[in-house]
Formats: sequence, structure tokens, C-alpha cells
Amino acid sequence: MIEFRNVSKTYSTGSEVIHNANFKIEKGEFAFLIGASGSGKSTIIKLILKEENPTSGKIIINGKDTTNLKPSKIPYLRRSMGIVFQDFRLLPDRNVYENVAFAMHVVKATPRHIKRQVPMVLSQVGLADKAKKFPNELSGGEQQRVALARAIVNNPSMLIADEPTGNLDPNTAWDIMELLNEINLRGTTVLVATHAKDIVDRMNKRVIQIDGGNIIRDKKGGYDSEI
Repeated sequence: MIEFRNVSKTYSTGSEVIHNANFKIEKGEFAFLIGASGSGKSTIIKLILKEENPTSGKIIINGKDTTNLKPSKIPYLRRSMGIVFQDFRLLPDRNVYENVAFAMHVVKATPRHIKRQVPMVLSQVGLADKAKKFPNELSGGEQQRVALARAIVNNPSMLIADEPTGNLDPNTAWDIMELLNEINLRGTTVLVATHAKDIVDRMNKRVIQIDGGNIIRDKKGGYDSEI
């Protein structure tokens, strides 16, 4: 599903932000990517999304080598991924329904499919009664639920969440993590980059820890489990 083989990334400044990373996330897994700011988490996410290219090594997504993928093929790669960010990235001039439907318009889904799929996904994330609301009328937790609905509306094989609870209070953050867990239980592979120690400890999932560009731990358990 997601595999890094001896992946390194060095920027033009000469600084190596990822060093010889090796890991494989199988179909249907739930994994956390943890590490301090500047450790390399965001670079790994960008490499998966093909926003950055590795300096060396190979990246395999859904069984295909994406290391030297042509720019014209990148949008098709990303269609297999749902992506959720810390800052929601909703369209402020569109209501909840329209924000979620937008992701389906991008992939040229039929109006009939959109009309059927969007309400179903809004119900799945607990927002069936918020379809006509605009982002500025929603709480932070509700906005993140909209972002989640948008990420999964096209039934991606994997969901990449980059600090999805960073702007949320603890109770709301846990609600979002429970939603992510439900999505995973339905068969979607989930990778969450986070600083949230309490959530990682409580979820007791696989943890890939990066420090100074090196993967220093890859095992199931909480944030402070023995490396």
C-alpha cells in the first residue's frame, strides 16, 4: 500500500531531512507517524503525496513505483488518497454539501452519483443536518468532519491525515480520532502524522517514530513505549 525503500531526501541547501527510510504500511493498516517539529514527518507526507521527490531510494504506492512518476500522472495517484490537514482547507463560499461535492466534481463524478454519495458520507461523519451550513457557521470539530467527509467521499484506498487534531480541543480531537478509526475499520488504510501524545497512547496502534530524519522506532504501542 505504502512502501519506502531506502528513501533519502536532501534539499538544495545540502541538509538531509530523511535518511535511508524503510517502512511498509499494508492495506487496511492504521499507523501513526510521530516526531518533533523538524524531525521529517511533513517531508514523508509530501513524499507520499508526490509534492516532493526523493533524492534516492524508491517509493511504492498501491504496488506502483511512484519515484519517477510523470507530473501528468500525479493527479491520478492522488485520487487513490484522501487527505486531511490541520487547517481544514474548506472553501469559504460554499456550504458543507458543496464542499464535499467539490471533490467529486474534480473526478468528474455524475450528478446522480454525487447526489447519492454526499448525503451518505455526511451522515457517516455526523453532519447530515449541517449540509446547508457554511464553514464560518461551524465549530472547529465540525469543520474537520467536513474535511474528513470530503477526503473519503470518493472511496480512496488510503487516508493521509497531517496533524488532523492540531486545532481542536481534547474532546473534539478524540471524536475525530474515533471517526478515523471507524473509517479504518471499513477497510481504508490510515496514516496519521501527529504530535498528540495522549491520542497515540490511547489508540495503541502502530507507531513509526522519526527523529532527525531517521526512523528510530516502528512498532505497536503508545508514544513512550520502549524503542
